[in-house]
Amino acid sequence: MQIHSNFDAGNIEVVSIEPQHIELIIPKDTNSEFLQWFYFKMSDIELGSTQNVRITNAGDSAYPDGWGNYRVNVSYDNENWFRIDTSYENGVLAFNIPTEQQELYVAYFEPFSYKQHLSLTDSAANSDLCSVELLCNSPEGKPVALLVIGDPNANKKTVWFTARQHPGETMAEWFIQGLVESLLDKTNDNSKALLENHCFYIIPNLNIDGSIAGNLRVNTLGINYNREWENPSIEKSPEIYYCIEKMDAIGVDFLMDVHGDEAIPYNFVTSLMGIPSLKADTMEKENAFKQHWMNATNEFQDVHRYDNSLPGKANLKVCSKQIGERFGNMAYTLEMPFKDSDANPDLKNGWNGKRSMEFGASVLKVIKLSSDEGLF
Repeated sequence: MQIHSNFDAGNIEVVSIEPQHIELIIPKDTNSEFLQWFYFKMSDIELGSTQNVRITNAGDSAYPDGWGNYRVNVSYDNENWFRIDTSYENGVLAFNIPTEQQELYVAYFEPFSYKQHLSLTDSAANSDLCSVELLCNSPEGKPVALLVIGDPNANKKTVWFTARQHPGETMAEWFIQGLVESLLDKTNDNSKALLENHCFYIIPNLNIDGSIAGNLRVNTLGINYNREWENPSIEKSPEIYYCIEKMDAIGVDFLMDVHGDEAIPYNFVTSLMGIPSLKADTMEKENAFKQHWMNATNEFQDVHRYDNSLPGKANLKVCSKQIGERFGNMAYTLEMPFKDSDANPDLKNGWNGKRSMEFGASVLKVIKLSSDEGLF
């Protein structure tokens, strides 16, 4: 049997390969202590055999609570993914791989490759509704794309979406793909109406270097981008620096920063509660927005989520908090699960790329309704 991860976003280290027993460990993120993302290929599998895989350092991961009720993702073709039974005990993540075929891929969550990223941006650029700008280059020289959908020269509300500050949270870019495809669909009446009064600024991947490296949380310099928004660095976090510069130039009426959560098996958003300049009607507006999303899809809920920050104690190093404070606008962090969504369990697929795309498309009706009501 062969096991390797020498490809885009791959990440695993082989400890031993014995007949029917494989031991692996998850390498740390580049220049960082974080570890959790894995993605690897297994080949020359003995057909019909029992092959037990043990990831022995899962207990050392950044979010060990993420392994409870977690089911690993497997694919035969690196495109169609499904979940398999997985156990977590005494710090070891274990599962038996299917052996109907000689090759398969294993991943923490359904990947979204750099090739897929380029396909997303190229496809968007082919629409006359979208222009693709170069926000900046990453520390390793990769172009960071900013999609501008709508007329940026008109007096329209500015709606921002950012994703994959944490590169292993691939569901975030799946979400963006669903949103972008729906927004560019000229047969979609809601999207057409939205673009009459709104211009969208969308960054599908803020951390391309970390994504390619197979990191969970940081870029290849070891920088956690969602702690850079108070004082970004051109050298270490240029994507954040130039994103804020662009936001300052054109304004932000609405922001959603898209993420994934390892432990909580639900979709939810955070609150601006705790920022210094909190407005009296912020909670009322947030509750209205969330209710609209719950009405639009049963994939969204507001019971299982993070606790709100105490008054004046919000972390302004975090994107949504910094932007909400800086612009006095509606700003959210969206979290989706690495596990299945307990709101709508799917034993075979769990929460995955397809559901993330559908969820991304669903938010557009919520944005229009919220804007029409003056929530932003």
